[in-house]
Amino acid sequence: MMYKEVMAAFYEHRDGEKAEKMAAYMKGNFPFLGITKKDRLSLQSAFISQAKNSGTIDWELVFHLWALPEREFQYLALDYLLVLRTLLQEEDIGKLKTLITTKAWWDTVDGLAGNMTGTLCAKFPGIVENQLLQWAESGNIWLVRAAIIFQLKYKEKTDTEILGRVIEQNSNTKEFFINKAIGWALREYSKTNRVWVKTFIENHSLPALAVREGSKYI
Repeated sequence: MMYKEVMAAFYEHRDGEKAEKMAAYMKGNFPFLGITKKDRLSLQSAFISQAKNSGTIDWELVFHLWALPEREFQYLALDYLLVLRTLLQEEDIGKLKTLITTKAWWDTVDGLAGNMTGTLCAKFPGIVENQLLQWAESGNIWLVRAAIIFQLKYKEKTDTEILGRVIEQNSNTKEFFINKAIGWALREYSKTNRVWVKTFIENHSLPALAVREGSKYI
């Protein structure tokens, strides 16, 4: 199934009323076709299955989908990358950075960080020192958020030195999406190492939101 068929199917199933509500939920940042997640996954399933067996990432396709106005096409690009994430190569970190900072909002950034960037950094650890630590200091809220949450799925493999470092560098901000990310990262890691998280929170001055979120399971 070619991606143009998926695009046509998406357009055929647009729903103006739902699109308006979905756009409102995203604070009016993006237009939508109004396709529910369940319907979208059904419409794209054949294409994603085919892509999964392709053995290569078509970055031209990814950026083409990212450039389309309706948000469902960015979700399609994310799902495409998700099934091919093990094929990511070290040099792809630059492409992920571009996606993270383009049409940026939590709904795309979180998947790019926790799934794609996390997978890539686990495969090529040098990226953390060469790129992610720079992201943490960049001042771009979405790169900072990605640097904080890229280890979400690492569990016992979490590098606590890196986690603590990127949190400390951004603990004095009032930016909601960064503070929420700090709390999320701490909360998730507390499932693996409750003592470390408890000690970290007790010994650092963190935003109230981050403490509240991070302490949920403590």
